[in-house]
Amino acid sequence: MEFLNSLKKRSKHYSTPFSHWELNEPLTKDAIKEICKTEITDLTQMNINYDGTRAVDGGEGKFREGISDGGKAIKFRCFVNKDNSKYFPNLNFLIEELRSKDTYGYISELIKKDLSNSYVRVEVICDRQGFWLKPHCDIKEKLISCLLFANPFNENENLGTDFYDEKLNKVKTVPYKNNYGYFFTSGPNTWHGMEKKEIKKERRCLQINYVSFETDWKVKI
Repeated sequence: MEFLNSLKKRSKHYSTPFSHWELNEPLTKDAIKEICKTEITDLTQMNINYDGTRAVDGGEGKFREGISDGGKAIKFRCFVNKDNSKYFPNLNFLIEELRSKDTYGYISELIKKDLSNSYVRVEVICDRQGFWLKPHCDIKEKLISCLLFANPFNENENLGTDFYDEKLNKVKTVPYKNNYGYFFTSGPNTWHGMEKKEIKKERRCLQINYVSFETDWKVKI
């Protein structure tokens, strides 16, 4: 129960520029290994320019609303579902923890939002040189946005997510430290992204969402 233990014992709440929590050591070492070894398409070999979204074919967030697999974008991430979960035994343990009433109930209390009818969505992300993410607020279907970092190549800590105020001034960067991350609940002023920075090899992350649309992982009652 590393994730829940991190929430309870190794997390810190911040109110600026919007309410969010930073998590220390939320993942097991074996889960980190799975994130790092997941095969992800290397877009730097495909002569594609990043457009500031995670849909590098130009698809915008509104196109992807309510779509559990992220839309038609060329993928540089891997969604963990029932079809491929056998290849991710440790992330599967994490998903079961996220589905448990103890975990989502505790988060519900923190954010003052009921997650008892939600679904879990988990994806492994690998960003490479040239990636950036323009400031945005997540779609309303994402009840919780959580990003956990795996930094096996000792990349610069400034590769973490940038948080902005309502005028899109950068206020802070969550440090890209191994087995570290953050979460917040979606809202109209939760502006976040990643400015153009140097990625020497890879920026590996695990994205966790509680969402209102159906995925393979309904939370347990």
